[in-house]
Amino acid sequence: MPEIQRSLPPYQQVIAHYKEKINNGELQPGDRVPSDRQLAEEWGISRVTAQKVLTAMRSEGLIETTPGLGSTVRDISSTQHHSAADRIQTARRTGRIYRPGEYARILSAEVVPAPEDVADALGIEAGSPAIRRVRVTYSASDQPTSASTSWYDGTYADIAPRLLEAERIKEGTVAYLEAQIGKVGVKGQDRIAVRAATDEDARALAVEVGSPIKVGRNFLHSEDGTVIEYGISIAGPGRESAYDYIVS
Repeated sequence: MPEIQRSLPPYQQVIAHYKEKINNGELQPGDRVPSDRQLAEEWGISRVTAQKVLTAMRSEGLIETTPGLGSTVRDISSTQHHSAADRIQTARRTGRIYRPGEYARILSAEVVPAPEDVADALGIEAGSPAIRRVRVTYSASDQPTSASTSWYDGTYADIAPRLLEAERIKEGTVAYLEAQIGKVGVKGQDRIAVRAATDEDARALAVEVGSPIKVGRNFLHSEDGTVIEYGISIAGPGRESAYDYIVS
């Protein structure tokens, strides 16, 4: 049975519970979610708190409510873009890096001379070997939702050879690399900007050249400060990323 913890307000805990079920595919678009009465009974909360849960989930676009029929999970696959943080956290929780219905194609996996910006991010010399993996992620309807390039220190090529295979790594590249090098990512940072789509961006996302696209750069650090992964991702117009945080 679900149980309220005292670290967060009860309604936030209930929302987090259902968000996780939606994110990991336990709840699919169209599935019913409990009514306020059912939530109150299951979680031992008041009807007012249960109604607050449903109101907040509707405002976040997670569910939709039809009078007389109740609330169901919305299909957000066409509007939501999953950030590096989303993917790492999903992999930690579920052992899978992609959500149900998503899939990726690895376009290339190779060792190349590190460009200056990549070298700066990884803490290596410009022009020294770096591993580059390029992928495009697709929705269940086979539409490209994002494209990304992940960069790793070239010295990992011998101890993590699967990074150089143009095939999906089921447990995710981060989990695989962590196991191979004996370091765990403990701190991440995402930096977001907007720019016009280049020819390469347009081909990957099936958008017009010059369309506004969102560009994310992510850094995953181990406890000793090593950058385990440096990534650059792009997403087309109409897609948003959601970041939850508590203001104290």
